[in-house]
Amino acid sequence: MRVLIVTAGSWGDVAPYTGLGVRLRSAGHEVALATHERFEQAVTAHGLGFRPLPVDPRQELASQVGQGLARAVSPPVAMARLMRMARAFMPQLTAGVADAVREGADVVLSSTVTDPACAVLGEALGLPTIGVYLQPIQPTGAFPPLITGARSFGSHGNRLAAHALWVGSDQIFAPAVRALRRELGLPRQRFSGPLSLPRGRTVLHGFSPQIVPRPTDWPTGHEVCGYWWPQTPPGWEPEPRLLDFLGAGPPPVFAGFGSFVTADSQRLSTLLADAMRRAKVRGIIQAGWSGLHAENDDLITVQEVPHAWLFPMTAAVIHHAGAGTTAAALRAATPSVPVPVQLDQHFWATRLHTLGLSPRPLRYQRLTAERLSQAITTAVHSPPLRSRAHDIAAALAREDGTRQVLTTIERLGRR
Repeated sequence: MRVLIVTAGSWGDVAPYTGLGVRLRSAGHEVALATHERFEQAVTAHGLGFRPLPVDPRQELASQVGQGLARAVSPPVAMARLMRMARAFMPQLTAGVADAVREGADVVLSSTVTDPACAVLGEALGLPTIGVYLQPIQPTGAFPPLITGARSFGSHGNRLAAHALWVGSDQIFAPAVRALRRELGLPRQRFSGPLSLPRGRTVLHGFSPQIVPRPTDWPTGHEVCGYWWPQTPPGWEPEPRLLDFLGAGPPPVFAGFGSFVTADSQRLSTLLADAMRRAKVRGIIQAGWSGLHAENDDLITVQEVPHAWLFPMTAAVIHHAGAGTTAAALRAATPSVPVPVQLDQHFWATRLHTLGLSPRPLRYQRLTAERLSQAITTAVHSPPLRSRAHDIAAALAREDGTRQVLTTIERLGRR
């Protein structure tokens, strides 16, 4: 079958689908991935087809509105700023998704952000579409909506909060989706589900039930499959400088904030270096989209290094608790020091702490070198954290998160 995977966002919103795409291709399917142009080479390097989507996510995060989102200190403020940013680019992104789908496919797999448009296109074109999500957005009493942060409101309160979030998500997606329905000649539709989506869709989730068990109140067709691990770039080799550093002393602590963009990278770089000095650990800082940089005898800065290769050689991982980096630390059996910045990062950070895999999360907006150094010391020197990390990693190694996606697609092919 011709499979089109559609996703938008940062590299963390793209990388897992390279692993899923390679698995589907190895099973005999023709696979293309539609995403932002800045990721084209990273996608085609794995032998997957590529279809470009508009909008540069790094530029959006570096914009004045994007920086406002990073500074948001409460869920309502974060939601308001997210709505402002997303509504500005959603019509353009929706048009790009429509162009990508019109190029042809037998089935469309769509991420959280692109699923509203893909569902409408599937309806108009008679094309099966399946949600493939990296976050649990379906309302449940088991935990609060991701955007509201870490605090639970109780089973009933969590569902009420989810309904409130539906109203907000409609403000982001519904205008562009309504315009697409008019363009395709479809009747107007009242949306009643998350992200302006109709109910009753199949949604497969690319995270482990060890980390987020499937809530019992989720509807039929919503399943938790296991992680879709990113592919390491073909031919990638570590720099000799990095190998020399790793071999020159005890395992270092990694610090990276991935696609987070800060307007003051020097301040964050200095804070990280100070915290590692206080904790008396060696460190590796990944530059990321913020361009972090700090170096001394016990600290080096690297560019892009596959987490699957590096994390098992580290003593702990300081990160922003994005879904992908969180998963990579879990897979490596390495304790985390989560420093969430925004959106679903607070959810993943809370999961790490609740499962006994990290110290208490440190909110980025209140981060200090002293607090971070204390968390580093706990992560590096706590036998219970390391033992728990090894148990979880062993459980993840027994899972095959792509199998259920492959089975679902092949079931469609037999109809």
